Amino acid sequence: MKLDRRSFLAAGLLGSLSALLPRALAKVLGYPRALQGPMIGTPGPRHFTVWVRASGAFEVQLEYSTDRDFRNVLAGSSAMAKAEEDCCVVLRAEALQPDTTYWYRLKYAGESDRYQFLPHQTKTAPAGAADFRIAFGSCCRIQFDPDQRIWNAVRQLQPDMFLWLGDNIYADSDQRQALVDLYGRGRVVERLEPLLRSTPQLATWDDHDFGYNDSDGRNPIKAESLRTFRNFWANPGYGESGNPGVYFKQHYGGVDFFVLDGRYHRDATDKIDNAHKTMLGAAQKAWLKRELKASRTPFKVLAIGGGWSAAENEDGGDSWGVYLTERNEIFDFIRDNDIGGVVCISGDSHMGELNCIPRSEQGGYDIYDFCSSPLAQMPASKNIRQAPEVRVRDTWTRSVNVGLMRFDMTGKTPTLTCTLHDVMGEAVWEPLVLTPDDLKNGVRSWDSKSDPDELQRRERFLKGGGYYGQDVPQGWPDRPYYDGTSD
Repeated sequence: MKLDRRSFLAAGLLGSLSALLPRALAKVLGYPRALQGPMIGTPGPRHFTVWVRASGAFEVQLEYSTDRDFRNVLAGSSAMAKAEEDCCVVLRAEALQPDTTYWYRLKYAGESDRYQFLPHQTKTAPAGAADFRIAFGSCCRIQFDPDQRIWNAVRQLQPDMFLWLGDNIYADSDQRQALVDLYGRGRVVERLEPLLRSTPQLATWDDHDFGYNDSDGRNPIKAESLRTFRNFWANPGYGESGNPGVYFKQHYGGVDFFVLDGRYHRDATDKIDNAHKTMLGAAQKAWLKRELKASRTPFKVLAIGGGWSAAENEDGGDSWGVYLTERNEIFDFIRDNDIGGVVCISGDSHMGELNCIPRSEQGGYDIYDFCSSPLAQMPASKNIRQAPEVRVRDTWTRSVNVGLMRFDMTGKTPTLTCTLHDVMGEAVWEPLVLTPDDLKNGVRSWDSKSDPDELQRRERFLKGGGYYGQDVPQGWPDRPYYDGTSD
């Protein structure tokens, strides 16, 4: 084919222009920016942490200031986004003042994000004992609820930190790309984004974000699941050297939080419940015992995906109700080492629950288990076939919900107030108020803290009746009341 002179000149001109197009188009179509985020990660009195997923492999820089207009620009850390880390980076601002508001912004390959014109705001943790709020929840299924109105209520509660207690996504897959896709989708929920950008977010996982439903340590992609989890969260740590996992300790405002991994080292649920069956694995359990013994805070919060009570001691259950030997070993250690102030939080059950394990009857103290579930998933009515050791409050199954722990560590007597809030933000129970004096060996508190209706239901069940006034359903244990000990 021959080109005439005009065609030849036109082709040459197009060729010259095409050499300039990549740079020009990059400004319009492919400029560096945040793909998801930013999100505030692990907090501290002298630092704050920022997670973001960049739109490509380039440098991301954190800048911050004490004023919104950035009259004094301070440089935080920078990091190179890498494809093998899903272009996720974690940045830090250091040498800050405690309990202080800071403004921050990010630069991508030296450029501002054209989709996020305004800076974001966050606050450092207090340096000592404080009056603060911790919100928590579990079971956030974007496939079921893409709007997630619960985050309106969470923001109104103004928590100082949010704990994700598992099933944070519903991947149910052995393909890593399914986890990546769902983490990404979950980070751009409109009602959630303001909370992510301002309030520290810490997380553990449960079965649906670890692998398949009820998955355990045999999960063939658990190493890939852990790598993906680490890419998409900004926790203070991930297990220990030589013992992978997502467990860690976080201190805030005079309280120690022990966030546990109930999946990576878990034995099968149908294994005989004896001293050889574990949910945590030997190394994580030893770490928990060491850290609990070393802790000097008035309250110590144990957080994990599945409930701590015996409620789910049934076929198909995968909470602590089918790992009671190990659970009781931990509670015995707490009693025998005179470790006061332990309370538990959990998720997974698709119900709001406030239960108690009455350990005062074994020489310890009563251990409360506060469950929030779901954040964005169908509530369930499993309570009609379950009976924990003690139900302190009736179960909440009418709507999605979020748990709130309010700690006041500033007075002579520290207090913890537990409330559960529905999708509108209304508290659905009378608050449970605890002090360190309620949580020390030899103190019985469960009956004085429980609703009278729940005490009557428990008494009816102990006598062989149905917990809710009905006959005992077929398939319940032969004994009239499950006492929380393993077979």
